[in-house]
Amino acid sequence: MSILRPGHPALGICLIFFLSILPRPFAEGASSNQKIVLTYADFSERTGLLFVAKDQRFFEERALEAEVVQVRSGPISISALAAGDAHFYSGSATGATIGAIAGGLDLVFIAGLINKLDGYFVVSPKIKTVADLKGKTLGVQSMGGGIWTFTMTALDHWGLNPERDKIQFRVIGDGSVIAQAMMTGTVDGALLGYTFSKMVERHGGRILADLPKANIPYQLQGLLARKSFVDVSPQVAEKTLKALSKAIGFIQDRANKQAVMRSLRKWLRRPEVEGDEELYERMKILYNRPLTPTREGLQNALRVLSRVNPKLGGLKVEDLVDDRIARKLEKEGF
Repeated sequence: MSILRPGHPALGICLIFFLSILPRPFAEGASSNQKIVLTYADFSERTGLLFVAKDQRFFEERALEAEVVQVRSGPISISALAAGDAHFYSGSATGATIGAIAGGLDLVFIAGLINKLDGYFVVSPKIKTVADLKGKTLGVQSMGGGIWTFTMTALDHWGLNPERDKIQFRVIGDGSVIAQAMMTGTVDGALLGYTFSKMVERHGGRILADLPKANIPYQLQGLLARKSFVDVSPQVAEKTLKALSKAIGFIQDRANKQAVMRSLRKWLRRPEVEGDEELYERMKILYNRPLTPTREGLQNALRVLSRVNPKLGGLKVEDLVDDRIARKLEKEGF
């Protein structure tokens, strides 16, 4: 298992060194398996699909030797793709990914892994309804980043407008830091994943909304690659999608619950705690088969992100997607 942990002081240097010693794309190694590098920046259960595929050796079944590498942020993953040092990035439709496309990088979503908004909208006890968010302060990691984008999408779904309704955003940090800010009353609400939302709830916060139940279309987790790489190595992309599709089936089979939770605990460094059953059930409903990206969800992302970056308003969904392999697998009934 290859993980670069968030907050490590030598993260950038380590990533560059790690990637530099791996074979370049299309290089032949001693192994007959094709070597690929998949990166991710979302340190939560939403990336559990990669962990299961790696631990269950589904990549090896497709003659792939996969390195699954955690990085600190989406821009680092995108830089690795741009340099040819990584092949795939499991990421979201955010300002970083769509902004890179608007900037001219031939980055595309080749698969949709989670095609709806996920997370818990956690608020202080004084907030009882969505309307009570008016005039409140919400915590985010960065303006235009993932948490901000997901929060804006939820507000848009509820008919709230931050400018009109005087909703302020405060840049706090990642999910763990935002959770601390919630518990100290620094912010009134935030959109968090399972672990941190439950932490806030135990300290008096309340869940305003469990977002998957709202079925808000969004490309929350997809597999991105450079179109030029897919053009040259469509077989590698297809094998990768088949491995991930098999991992989805594995997760959704209750007989594999213990193996799924072992992978999650190992990769997220999460102890076995009460609530594993709830977390497993949540993972089962997150992932999508077939793996075609959600065009409606990408349109939602473009609409929200264009508010802070008008340049993105000129993009079309067709500029963000290359789903030929996902559609091929769907047609074949894989």
